[in-house]
Amino acid sequence: MVEKVYHYSTENNTAVEKIIMDDNINYIHMIFNKEEGLPEHYSNSNVYMTVIKGILSIRLDEQEIHEYKMGDILQIPYNTKMNVKNLHDDVLELIVIKAPAPSNFSKIDIKK
Repeated sequence: MVEKVYHYSTENNTAVEKIIMDDNINYIHMIFNKEEGLPEHYSNSNVYMTVIKGILSIRLDEQEIHEYKMGDILQIPYNTKMNVKNLHDDVLELIVIKAPAPSNFSKIDIKK
């Protein structure tokens, strides 16, 4: 078999599943219920965040909280302060891709 197959949860239970963590990308599946999210942190690579379902409430750097819905894709630059939350009743489901993979990010000449 040439391809490699990965699986992620299809339940609504809180999860941060690190599906692919290789030299090319990090591919992470996240599920958050109301009032759940990630601790505030800085992006360690270029981040591409896809809202699969629910409403994402996110504060980037010092700006106000912005909200994004199913079908929205955010591109978040390296070294951006992030505060990711689900402030709504519906389950929030995200796919997060970090490219290049954070371990390889330091090998790239960054202009910021």
